[in-house]
Amino acid sequence: MGLFSKDIKSMDDLFLHTLQDVYYAENQIVKALPKLIDKATNRELSAGLRNHLRETEIQVTRLEQVFEKLGQTPKGVDCPAIDGLIKEADEVAGEVDDKKVLDAAIIGSAQAVEHYEISRYGTLIAWAEELGHGNVVSLLKANLKEEKAADKKLNGLAEGGVNRRATGRTASRAPARRAAATSATVKRKTGLAKRRAAGGKKKTSRR
Repeated sequence: MGLFSKDIKSMDDLFLHTLQDVYYAENQIVKALPKLIDKATNRELSAGLRNHLRETEIQVTRLEQVFEKLGQTPKGVDCPAIDGLIKEADEVAGEVDDKKVLDAAIIGSAQAVEHYEISRYGTLIAWAEELGHGNVVSLLKANLKEEKAADKKLNGLAEGGVNRRATGRTASRAPARRAAATSATVKRKTGLAKRRAAGGKKKTSRR
């Protein structure tokens, strides 16, 4: 059944279909994460992915609770979007030989998946509230909160050194440049202040 299938005749149908889409996606992610964990060489990245695997397993359970509260049987529908993202992640991980570049690639792939999930959960929450399914909103929000936190951690790892190491730059260069620029700025301001002070003294002596 495609997203705009003739079987979708109401907002309730659309909500259920999207829920099934996300349920399928989370289950596929549970299968895919162990491969990325094995390939990651950065310890913090491996630990973060391992932690998110446990979170994702719990998220699947929460989604099953959502189905139950709606009186539906947990069921997934094919999601070409998540299949494509996971396939791309597998291909990139298999093509990159440089371990430092590989870690950066894994973070990029993981964040692409996170962004998809974040958008889907945001949509589900909005629709659930509009349709009066308030009894499932807290479960969906719990999953969304974890996805956002995971994305934030990945971003922190990328900006905290993984991307820099992947480019071959040392950690000291950027701070050194900033320190040099700051020193030059201080010297310019100090020189300007001295010149102004000297000019003021000359005017006073003339009087």
